[in-house]
Amino acid sequence: MARELGCPTPAATLLLARGIADSAAAAAFFSPSLDALYDPLLLLGMREAVARIEQAVRGGEPILIYGDYDVDGTTATVLLKTAIERIAPPDRPAQVTYHVPHRIREGYGMQTNVLGLAATSGIRLVISVDTGIRAFAAAEEAKALGLDLIVTDHHLPDDVAGIPEALAVINPSQPGCPYPNKSLCGAAVAFKLSHALLSAHASTQPDPAAAHTRLRTVLLPSFLKLVAIATIADSVPLEGENRAIAWLGLRELRNPVQPGLRALMHVAKLPLDRAPTATEVGFRLAPRINAAGRMDIAGDVVELFLTRDPIRAQTLAEKLDQLNQDRRATEAEALAAIEQELAALRDAFGQFAAECIILDHPDWHRGVLGILASRVVERTNRPALILTHQDGSAHGSGRSIAGFHLLDALTAVHEPAGAPTLFTKFGGHAHAVGLTLASDRLDLFRRRMRGHAALHLTPTVLTPTISCDAEIPFAAITLDLHAWMERLEPFGNSAPEPVFLTRDLTLASPIRFIKERHVCLCLTDGSSASLEALGWSRTTDWPERCSSLSLTQGSRIDVLYRLRVNVYLQRRQLQLELVDLRLAKSDL
Repeated sequence: MARELGCPTPAATLLLARGIADSAAAAAFFSPSLDALYDPLLLLGMREAVARIEQAVRGGEPILIYGDYDVDGTTATVLLKTAIERIAPPDRPAQVTYHVPHRIREGYGMQTNVLGLAATSGIRLVISVDTGIRAFAAAEEAKALGLDLIVTDHHLPDDVAGIPEALAVINPSQPGCPYPNKSLCGAAVAFKLSHALLSAHASTQPDPAAAHTRLRTVLLPSFLKLVAIATIADSVPLEGENRAIAWLGLRELRNPVQPGLRALMHVAKLPLDRAPTATEVGFRLAPRINAAGRMDIAGDVVELFLTRDPIRAQTLAEKLDQLNQDRRATEAEALAAIEQELAALRDAFGQFAAECIILDHPDWHRGVLGILASRVVERTNRPALILTHQDGSAHGSGRSIAGFHLLDALTAVHEPAGAPTLFTKFGGHAHAVGLTLASDRLDLFRRRMRGHAALHLTPTVLTPTISCDAEIPFAAITLDLHAWMERLEPFGNSAPEPVFLTRDLTLASPIRFIKERHVCLCLTDGSSASLEALGWSRTTDWPERCSSLSLTQGSRIDVLYRLRVNVYLQRRQLQLELVDLRLAKSDL
């Protein structure tokens, strides 16, 4: 493989590990095309949904899109609204409105009172995006009100109750759906519906061939910008079709034209002359989009991505940026209290019990509960559920670790062996959940979760592991290898950034600490060459770690790291970003 591609052997090793077995497969992997996307008509319910939406557009019927307040839901709302408006005749614009729920006042999911207001206003078609697969009460209400309901979602259906009764349900995870990719995000499902609508519309044009060419070369690439942002933000596996979506969409994010997206990238300090990385989207762009739903009104995001007014776009982008700063301050305040609670939960050996950590406080903001749960998982390597209280109800978000299916856990404790039900509402997937229950049942929840965890949080599950992609000698750490690593992007869920191991390196100079939290090491293999290795303190206490190993100049260590390039005065220099380290055998 290395000879065929002209790449370093470690790069070839990584390609083989990703199932790339020859140069043709490597070429497709490095440069995905629209051909990597599956036919949207493979989705169960797609034909019925397209036919009903076309009927509504032809008849001038008002349509309501029922969205969600996170990145996935807001971008899905924008995508579908834009697509429906594009298939309408120029002389009779489509009447498409949207509703994005308020996280605090309404919570997650479709609310029956919103459907009642929609029916009163004359709407007869409601389309959900990124929600609805467990909206049984809302589906019944829609039917009673004479509303046609189309559900588009990606969350897991209820194993017992099945799917809600609707005119059409589009979800690759629903029973009987032949769609090959079961891990689309919600915006990607909305994109599939948009693709099918636009494709059907192109076939009716005077020059169908030209219309389909424009669809492939202009419209679909433009739509993929938002789909890529949602795919990365929602942490779906970046493999197969999802990787193609992310790769193609990131490429289209170079120099965006739409004023809202351009303004948001500007306030997020993303360069507009190159494609952003998945990491930049995940840590700079997505938090600002999510901040609207966490701290205020997520409808601002939809308006931002729909507006053609640069001044309005700048105002909205700056508002999202400020909301993100507010979110960070709120998160930091709650995290300080959580750190104290975690300290009290440790045993005499500094360990946590083999259980799911459940913390609650009435003052914690509902908008940051999921982030707080993630922080607890990082610090404890335990699944975590963080809750707050309002009007007698506890609302929470949870995050998990590999090997512990959090949604299955909630399902198991909800109604064990015919016992009384626990939650008023819950849902999610293996790694992330949301839930609501009566505050006075929180102790019962803790007891049931403790019993479930005792059976499933085994020592094997709780033992932290770090995966290493390849062991390489010091001499193999080159700018050429880094360039090939960049070609493996985008990185994310199921496609982590490669981690390398190099053994028996020497600390060439005294350890240097940065702001008393981070560490900088100068490493050499005994030759004249040396490399800087930086350790950042988000999940590792590097000063404590170095002290526990008694590291000094001359110590010999094995290091796990990712490759980085530092550009200074237009000169590119390799750096290592530390993942872990240990004493080499010669120094044990």
